[in-house]
Amino acid sequence: MNTPAKPVDPKDARAERLAAALRENLKRRKSQARSQAKEREPAKDADGSG
Repeated sequence: MNTPAKPVDPKDARAERLAAALRENLKRRKSQARSQAKEREPAKDADGSG
């Protein structure tokens, strides 16, 4: 049932770790940018006037 996993090349493993770290970093930066953009927006009243 369980076939032995292919031996992982250390360079491939490193590349996968780096790619995962970059994806997480990008998600974090996007989230920070969104929250900062919300803080910069002027608050609007319920009727849409400043």
